Amino acid sequence: MSERYLDKLDWPGLEQQLDEDGYALIPSLLSRKACDEVSALYGQSEPFRSEIVMARHGFGRGEYKYFAYPLPDLVARLRSALYPRLVPIANRWHAQMSLPSRFPESHQDFLDQCHAAGQKRPTPLLLQYGPGDYNCLHQDLYGEHVFPLQVAVVLSDPAQDFNGGEFVMTEQRPRMQSRPMVIGLKKGDGLIFAVNQRPVKGVRDYYRVTLRHGVSRLHSGKRHTLGIIFHDAL
Repeated sequence: MSERYLDKLDWPGLEQQLDEDGYALIPSLLSRKACDEVSALYGQSEPFRSEIVMARHGFGRGEYKYFAYPLPDLVARLRSALYPRLVPIANRWHAQMSLPSRFPESHQDFLDQCHAAGQKRPTPLLLQYGPGDYNCLHQDLYGEHVFPLQVAVVLSDPAQDFNGGEFVMTEQRPRMQSRPMVIGLKKGDGLIFAVNQRPVKGVRDYYRVTLRHGVSRLHSGKRHTLGIIFHDAL
């Protein structure tokens, strides 16, 4: 991942896709080598602050680990480089949904707000799935301050490393049944998606729709995913 690559992306196109579907794909956000380097961290203890076994909490099956501060360099650079490019979308969404909070241009300034509210624990995480594992539909909400967009990067190759394990989203519009979305991702692809709610243009004005995300059951192999959440946790 480089700033130059991010600068060359079609951000107006990504913004349009986020407005239409609540998600947008960044192909090859990380190189295959970078994916392997991040995946290899899972077997270590030093980079992480905690480990969650999903089945113990009713979250599904599989495991994930939250990174500790200081974040690994690549994870920190990815988080800080993506945030300012997503801030204009986040602030526009909040305005359209009549939500009062606005987000500063600097990610550090936003983290300072989180920390002042007691949200001091880092939220970037590394997830690991094996055969039969899955992640229930959920939202990554960790306190009062919630940035409305997050990013997931698939670190494993669906053509070689695993089968199944698709990224799944649902969208619930008022007085309508939920809309399912299954998104195919290749190794290194990044997916920007809504954390909780997003605005949709109605006949008279914008209204809010609610989104959840998860991972379908893995049939075979092993799948690693990097999650980049921009707000910290209580």
